[in-house]
Amino acid sequence: MTKQPFGPVLGSRALNRATLGRQLLLRRSPWSAKEAVAHLVGLQAQNVKPPYYALAARLDGFVPEQLSQLMADREVVRIVTLRSTIHTHTAADALTLRPLVQPARTRELTAFRKGLAGVDLDRLAALARDLVEAEPRTMAGLREALRGEWPDADPGSLAVAARCVLPLVQVTPRGLWGRSGQVALTTAEHWLGRPAAPAPAPGTSGATDAAVLRYLAAFGPASVKDMQTWAGLTRLRAAFERLRPRLLTFRDENGAELFDLPDAPRPDPDTPAPPRFLPEFDNLLLSHADRTRVVPPGYRGRAWQGNQAFPTLLVDGFLAGVWKLTGDALVIETFGGRSGTAERAAILAEGERMLATLHPGTSYDIRFGAVVPGAGR
Repeated sequence: MTKQPFGPVLGSRALNRATLGRQLLLRRSPWSAKEAVAHLVGLQAQNVKPPYYALAARLDGFVPEQLSQLMADREVVRIVTLRSTIHTHTAADALTLRPLVQPARTRELTAFRKGLAGVDLDRLAALARDLVEAEPRTMAGLREALRGEWPDADPGSLAVAARCVLPLVQVTPRGLWGRSGQVALTTAEHWLGRPAAPAPAPGTSGATDAAVLRYLAAFGPASVKDMQTWAGLTRLRAAFERLRPRLLTFRDENGAELFDLPDAPRPDPDTPAPPRFLPEFDNLLLSHADRTRVVPPGYRGRAWQGNQAFPTLLVDGFLAGVWKLTGDALVIETFGGRSGTAERAAILAEGERMLATLHPGTSYDIRFGAVVPGAGR
């Protein structure tokens, strides 16, 4: 018989409200954009606009120029970190989190081993560093430069390998609000003017334990598997066990053990949760192995179609629909035929606020309709 973990049971609403509180989504925070990016341990940023929408949903008084200025001043950068995806991080986190998750980036190289036959990865790292620190390079430019050293290797694999072995940041103007620019890369150390933290040695505690505590502050209460999903790492159980004396433990309705910081907020499950418009790939929906604290089981997969992710709508704290800006309209699709008069009015008010924050001076019609082509409603 499997031994059940000890601790009070937290239902999905209790977990929902705790997570929303830490994600600054129960009520907007007066924090600065930099403080929020640090507290949230980064914002997922495959595309340029999502971090701006993520902060608009979370911060009181946010305007896009705040994040753009941080990027222009090199206080915030775009870099591949958690789950091997691009994130917007503070400079300090870019220099500490990337070494922490480097094992996942190294494992990623196995998918390209055939294209890298005969390539000395240490030599590749040194050459690629020289190239991108001499001047920022696009992936195409980096690929062609490396191809001259290894003409028999797969050019695409060479460029991807450089991105795996080096902490490459996307330089501005890429990532600035209202600006455009190709993805051009240099090393985090060169762009930020200081060295990265050393990679944690196997079996050491400092950097990994600190990451566990920060993850719980932003996403807890959570299981070991939840954090492993968020970070894209494995073998984190030892860190949780080291920290166990400093943590509280709970269990979810399925019996999974959850860890939490003793002084972290755990609001009443009946705490009101206003509607929120979130971008595609918001970390709220991607940072737990069990996503039912935010995504009702019946709506799993509804925010995706093929490889396309849609921006999402939260109602009463849970995924309730998707949205998009198209032409001169904000189109909102709610799932399950839901939304009474009061709820719809609250959604419209939040939509108007989002548009005023991110698109002032532009007139948008707001309407309810289909966003996901062919989706049942």
